Amino acid sequence: MDIHSKETRSYNMSCIKSTESKPENIVRKFLFAKGLRYSKNSKKLPGCPDIVLKKYKTIVFVNGCFWHMHNCKYFVIPKSNNIFWEMKLNKNKERDLKNINELEKLGWNVITVWECQLKSKNREVTLNELYITIKTNI
Repeated sequence: MDIHSKETRSYNMSCIKSTESKPENIVRKFLFAKGLRYSKNSKKLPGCPDIVLKKYKTIVFVNGCFWHMHNCKYFVIPKSNNIFWEMKLNKNKERDLKNINELEKLGWNVITVWECQLKSKNREVTLNELYITIKTNI
């Protein structure tokens, strides 16, 4: 059972935005500080990628563990209205795979960074590995 009314839950969900999240900004600031230039949220490409590094023919998606069903401790299907959530989140996951396949067919290298990988204890390693992967994709 949800602890909020339908109206309150609807309002809370409407406040969740798909761009400019804290994890995205962490990755962007790191890449910029390393001298990499990128465009963000390109609507011209499948999936409207979070970060597009044209020079390196690389795309970075920064995914939230809940919204993209990451297999980690931060993903749990809600107990209330779980059929709705399973369907919604499975559609997200299917759409992610479709977009990645389309991007790879177009010749892009696609990297996914998960929200849990950016928690403070893993952040430095994750970001450094991301940088190395991007630089070696030339």
